Amino acid sequence: MLPWSSVPVPPVAGSAPPLRLFDTATGELRPTAPGATARMYVCGITPYDATHLGHAATYLAFDLVNRVWRDCGHDVHYVQNVTDVDEPLLERAIRDQDDWVVLAMRETALFREDMEALRVLAPRQFIGAVEAIPEISELVGKLLAAGSAYRLDDPEFPDVYFDSSATREFGYESGYDEATMRRLSAERGGDPERPGKRHPVDALLWRMARDGEPAWDSDLGRGRPGWHVECTAIALNRLGTQIDVQGGGSDLIFPHHEFGAAHAEALTGVHPFARHYCHAGMIGLDGEKMSKSRGNLVFVSRLRADGVDPMAIRLGLLAGHWRSDRAWEPGTLRAAQARLAAWRDAVRLDAGPEAHDTVARLRTHLADDLDTPNALAALDAWADEARGHRGRDRDAPALVRAAVDALLGVAL
Repeated sequence: MLPWSSVPVPPVAGSAPPLRLFDTATGELRPTAPGATARMYVCGITPYDATHLGHAATYLAFDLVNRVWRDCGHDVHYVQNVTDVDEPLLERAIRDQDDWVVLAMRETALFREDMEALRVLAPRQFIGAVEAIPEISELVGKLLAAGSAYRLDDPEFPDVYFDSSATREFGYESGYDEATMRRLSAERGGDPERPGKRHPVDALLWRMARDGEPAWDSDLGRGRPGWHVECTAIALNRLGTQIDVQGGGSDLIFPHHEFGAAHAEALTGVHPFARHYCHAGMIGLDGEKMSKSRGNLVFVSRLRADGVDPMAIRLGLLAGHWRSDRAWEPGTLRAAQARLAAWRDAVRLDAGPEAHDTVARLRTHLADDLDTPNALAALDAWADEARGHRGRDRDAPALVRAAVDALLGVAL
């Protein structure tokens, strides 16, 4: 699966401080410490609808991680998947009398267009679950052989499940108690009430073929993969046994990231799978989380079709802290459009206030857990001075333009 096009990142004068991020597993704000190559895996979309602002906010957050690491001199190996076969996709295809393959391809293409418009840097590898099925089934086979997985005693559908007691550390990533795990498992695609499982929250690894569902031949029997193990296989086979950042929305803390880590650690013995587990906040509309089930989605493609500048969308989402749940309101977009216009006015001037200190503050704020509210405020202050003609540095507008482009991904 080809990635979307990526824009070049301009160099910016000056040095960048190391990036600190909040780690869900430890509850601490800690420095990231990648080697020459920084390894990041971010869970991708299930392509049964268009990209909404909740999706966009998540991918913008990890785009900033990518940009800050690059500014620090790291080569970034970024991998993202697409869950292009799963229950929500199949259910939507049946509802709309659509071919599930066509639906997945259409919505994935639209997602890529939205990401390009928002200037999200392309991952090095962008992998669909369907193209990774051989490696996923191989990983499930290894977990079975190691005793970390088991077949359900069901003569009709002997599906394969992961044994959540296979790793002593299970539960460390989320920190949730058993009752919370059972509740979230039921809400987020699990089947805690299915008879015959060793533990209610045990996650599906391989679903044996059912009539009318897509399935593939493998040594496990004809079937298709579960959700969590898809990401484990794709990440392990491209990034290795331990990565620097595992990213996604906060709704992936459990069960998705908990089981993804457990699958990897049971197979490799390396703990933790990710040095940082990072989770973006949810975007709300009219006081409720934006979600397909509530029907309150604001789509990036719809805003673009209405003539909204994607850079204003980007700035509107960056105005709040990446880990906070926050609202998208009419005033959010108006404020972002006004900010974008002011910044563009400022960098078009022949001269402005000296900007090296502003760029240094921009870097410092981003290095501090991606503190975009303060980063944007620092640029607002420079733009206000520049537009008031209180500066004579002829190099300053170009420096600010390059910094905003490289570090915030906003084209001025």
